[in-house]
Amino acid sequence: MKKYIYKVSVLALFGSVLFTSCEPEVDYEVNPSAGEELDFSNYVAVGNSLTAGFQDGGLYLEGQLYSYPAILADQFEEVGGGEFVQPLFTAAQRNGSGYLRLAALPTPTSPVTERVTDNLAVRTDVPPLPGGPRLTKFTQPVNNLAVPGMSVLSSYSTQYGAINPYFERLLPDAEVGTKSYLQRVAEADPTFFTLWLGNNDILTYATNGAVADPANPLSDKTPVVSFKTIYSLLVNELTDGGEVEGVIANIPDVTAVPFFNTVTLAAIRQGAGAPDLKVYIKVGPAPSDVRELTADDLVLLSAKANIGRPDQVQTPNGPVVIPHGFNPANPLNDNEVLDKDEVVEVKNHTKLLNDAIAEIAAANNIPVFDVNAFFNSIKGGFKIDEVTYSPAFISGNLFSLDGIHLTPRGYAIIANEFIRVANEYYNASIPTVDVTQYRTVVFPNNN
Repeated sequence: MKKYIYKVSVLALFGSVLFTSCEPEVDYEVNPSAGEELDFSNYVAVGNSLTAGFQDGGLYLEGQLYSYPAILADQFEEVGGGEFVQPLFTAAQRNGSGYLRLAALPTPTSPVTERVTDNLAVRTDVPPLPGGPRLTKFTQPVNNLAVPGMSVLSSYSTQYGAINPYFERLLPDAEVGTKSYLQRVAEADPTFFTLWLGNNDILTYATNGAVADPANPLSDKTPVVSFKTIYSLLVNELTDGGEVEGVIANIPDVTAVPFFNTVTLAAIRQGAGAPDLKVYIKVGPAPSDVRELTADDLVLLSAKANIGRPDQVQTPNGPVVIPHGFNPANPLNDNEVLDKDEVVEVKNHTKLLNDAIAEIAAANNIPVFDVNAFFNSIKGGFKIDEVTYSPAFISGNLFSLDGIHLTPRGYAIIANEFIRVANEYYNASIPTVDVTQYRTVVFPNNN
């Protein structure tokens, strides 16, 4: 119960800064029960940024407190769960890595964001890692082992702790660059686990417009054979040869999130005030590999600020200023767009990885939360308690300002889906939460 008390005290003290809602109410079932099979005394969560509570382009205290594993741990307490330790940032360093907040919203798809840069947990006493500045250490044993940026492929690398600052933070100095994430998972000894890892084995590639860096093997699609081999090792460690229960989540269709579906051709034309505007994209290495953008091509959210930018372009007649994307001589770059052929490529590879996850889960008698099917089922929107949700950027209530990670309410909805799967498969009655007690996107105060 220590974790719960700490949560309340922190949010009460810093509520005006963190924009939190009241402590979520529990939607109790008649007879909460873990069933006959489940033991939540040492629940361990394995995953990446989505499991860490990453949102708004950063990891910070409020997001950690409302990560879906933290929500699950609260519910597991009702059926005998034990203490759940997270690598929380302190109140003084509550803004963690820094994150985006909404400064203004001129139109629903044109937010003005600003980076929070105070009360960070960024270390200045040591050089940064290749993956970014180092963060304040938290090396005591934790139940939430999530590491933003972690993939199945990188989980096998002993060198990854010297690359990723979120993983380095969890390791004693002597283990940095010598211990893999897989080895760290093997030490966790859970009595129940959730595993949601694999997104970055395709997401990193997709969010760079299907452009891989030849010098970085983690920037490409993870080969299916490698993925399957390492994922099997992870599941074997977590299940302890079939003795431990859990729930596995698969990889969502990355094209179903706002990062890929906000900057549409129609939105670009509306923003430019030109209904017939033509937008051009690069689709190959040759100068002539340029064509018009279509509705089947997905411009990345990260490219939005670049569209229409006045660039000086060298032409046979000398340098000319040409708006970025609005002329075939200055098209949107390959890494700013997931074109229609690349969309098919990403979808097909995601399916292959999910097939591997399903096979490994079945072999270990572990149920799968089909996040891929769930995300695709909500594309048209849905309602909970008369509140509408959708993958729409900002207004959809599910996704945070980075267009990829969820809001606290989105994480609460995911937590309830994990609970639904566990209840159905293990014949348990774990209570769900009232998701409306968790916040969505925080709008600027215009008073």
